[in-house]
Formats: sequence, structure tokens, C-alpha cells
Amino acid sequence: MRLLYGLLACTLFLDVQGFYSSSDDVIELDPSNFNKMVLQSDSLWLVEFYAPWCGHCQRLTPDWKKAATALKGVVKIGAVNADQHKSLGGQYGIRGFPTIKIFGANKNKPEDYQGGRTSEAIVDGALSALRSLVKDRLSGKTGGSSQGRQSGGGSGKKDVVELTDDNFDKMVLNSDDIWMVEFFAPWCGHCKNLEPEWAAAASEVKDQTKGKVKLGAVDATVHQGLASRYGIRGFPTIKIFSKGEEPEDYEGGRTRSDIIARAMDLFSANAPPPEILEILNEDVVKKTCEDYQLCIISVLPHILDTGASGRNGYLDVMKKMAEKYKKKMWGWLWTEAGAQMDLEVSLGIGGFGYPAMAAINARKMKFALLRGSFSETGIHEFLRELSVGRGSTATVGGGALPRINKVEPWDGKDGELPMEDDIDLSDVDLDDLETGDSGKDEL
Repeated sequence: MRLLYGLLACTLFLDVQGFYSSSDDVIELDPSNFNKMVLQSDSLWLVEFYAPWCGHCQRLTPDWKKAATALKGVVKIGAVNADQHKSLGGQYGIRGFPTIKIFGANKNKPEDYQGGRTSEAIVDGALSALRSLVKDRLSGKTGGSSQGRQSGGGSGKKDVVELTDDNFDKMVLNSDDIWMVEFFAPWCGHCKNLEPEWAAAASEVKDQTKGKVKLGAVDATVHQGLASRYGIRGFPTIKIFSKGEEPEDYEGGRTRSDIIARAMDLFSANAPPPEILEILNEDVVKKTCEDYQLCIISVLPHILDTGASGRNGYLDVMKKMAEKYKKKMWGWLWTEAGAQMDLEVSLGIGGFGYPAMAAINARKMKFALLRGSFSETGIHEFLRELSVGRGSTATVGGGALPRINKVEPWDGKDGELPMEDDIDLSDVDLDDLETGDSGKDEL
């Protein structure tokens, strides 16, 4: 019994703590040490984002450890339990496990590792990335850990908006965007610690929200009128400004991931749901599937099979799910059965009947099909599995987006059967038809 208890306790401990220990050469990373160890480092890092329940992650573990030992002192090898530290995984758009990122010269924009998952392939990929980094430095391209300062130069400064007594009302209070504003003092130690986190978060938030959430900074020792107006008593103080509302105190953590998570919550709460677009031409599909990480495509039954009310019912389901998942910032498309047959064939939709749904990752040319019901419950389960990296995927037929037909938009009305031509019977001798007269004399 004690042995069973001990094994169970060990299993639970490993599940919580992850795959790696202090005796390994793999460095366990989390929100508390990621910025200092990775982003502020001059070293090249390969970081695995994993989940303890993921079978592929479990199989990668021994090779990841072996590669870390081989690369010790040359390239840093880290690992993030993204199931436990969801904010850190979300910060880098992790959707499947394991995902490996290369943090090279520009730590704010890591690259995806696309190589094999054996220790030899990982070492080769790391050394290749290291050679590229060294060549960039040799040619004068600088990378490294500098995150910039709000009161000086640097790579992050451009995305932190400097706010003053003169421009605050125009830029913040009269803006339709959401603002997170830091009031700081140059002599404040906590402010100095926040600077790289704030600058890095500003760049990420700008990219992820398309500029709809902005990060600003006010030197409260210079612009004392603003500090007095908002009752600033300590530094740093962060306030959230939304048009038409009283400013709100930011009470969250001060790490990059904490700031980004709060910004994304603000964005999703205030952003309208994505538009459900009908596939009318190639441009609609190309723009939607290339601009978003996933594009969700529904193939609805023919209008003659459902009528307008039936089709609107399906579109309403899509709109509700787009609202539910708007924080993911996916693209949403629909078409009528038979209108885009090449698309249906490339996604293997025909055999499942209509309505059907597929989620496409155009960057990887992978897709997943809805196997359950086309309902809020069925679609929610389908998308939830995708959002945590589960679910079965396949390669898009032909390895590329198919040809898209140009069609007219649905007019919102019930379908009409095609009109048949009237037959003029005035010249037909009905008596001949009735008697079967063949034109010959009867015997």
C-alpha cells in the first residue's frame, strides 16, 4: 500500500513539476524568470513549450535532455510547462505541443524551430541558428538583450507612447482605443525594473491587437499636472483609460506576460466579434486565411434545402461562436454547398454531409474537421480542442489553398427553383397522339 501511495505521489509530483529537474541541463522556465534568463540574455536559446499530458512531448523529453547536454555552454536549452504557465504560452501564440521557439538576435520575435525532433536534429538546428547569429553580428547587425528605456533610446521605445501635459487629452481621452498608461519617476527603482517589461509588452500588444490597445508612459516628475489630476502618489502607477469611462487602476503583475494578458482581456472585452464573411472570390479567402492564425470555414447546405430561415440559423450559430472565441482573433468564412467544390475536395468535406466546418492553418497548410454536430455545443468542443493543441489534423489537399470561384453574394432571400420554358402545344395534333397515328393508312 505504501509503495502504491509512493508511486502515485511521484506521478502527481512529476505531473505538476513537469519533465525536467535541476539535475538536467534543460533549464526550466516560468513567468518569474523568463524575462531575465531569456529576453535579457545575449545567448541563443531554444525553448520547448510543452504540456505534461502530451504524448509527443513525453517522447521528445529524452532527446531534448541529450541535446541540452551536448550544447551546454554553447546554446541554452529551456522548457516551459505551458499547461501550467498558460500566460507565457499565450504570449507566444502556442497552440500545439510541443512547440519549439528559437530566441536569437531579436528576442522579441522568436522564430519557429522547424527541424526534426531527434537529439541530432536539434543540435544541428541550434548550431545553424547560432551560425546565423554570429554572421549577423559580424556584419554589424546587433541583437542582444537591450529592451530600451522609456526616457531614452532603444528598440522598445518606439511602441511605448510618450505622453505629456500637452498631448494627453488628445491622444488618450479623445481616442477610441484603450490605453494602459504608466506614471513613472526616473529615480524610481521599481520603475526601472518595469521599463523592459513595459517596452516588450508594448510591442506585443500593438501587434496582437492591431494597435487597438496602446501602452503609454508619463514622466510624473516633469508632467506634474497629469500626476495631480489622477491622484498619483506612488511610482510606478498604471491606469487603464477607455473612452467615456473613469480611469481604472491596474492591479495585475508587473511582468511582460501579466501586462499582455491584461491588455488582451481589455481588447477582447471591447472588441466587436469578427465578421462572418461569405466566400465570394479568391481575395476573401487569401486575406482571411493569411492574416489570421486560423480561418474557420463553414460549408452550409444549399439555399433550396434550408431556405433563408434555416441558413440564418446556421449563421447565427457561427456568430455566437465567433463572439465566444473572439479573443483568439480567428477569421470566419462560409460558403454554400457546391459553390466551391475545389475547396470542399481539398478539405475532404463531401463525405460528411452539410453543414460542415473546417479550421485551416494556412501557414502550415493543415486543417481539422468538425466531427460533431454543427451546434454551439459541438462547435465549442471542436474549437476548444484546437485551442489547446488537441484534435486530429491533416494536410490540405494539394498542399495549397485551392482555386476559388467568383460567385454572387447571397441576397438573404429564399432560393427559387429554376424556371422551365413553357411548351407551346398549339401546333400539336392531339388526336394523332391519342390514336398513335404513324402517318400510314390502316389496313
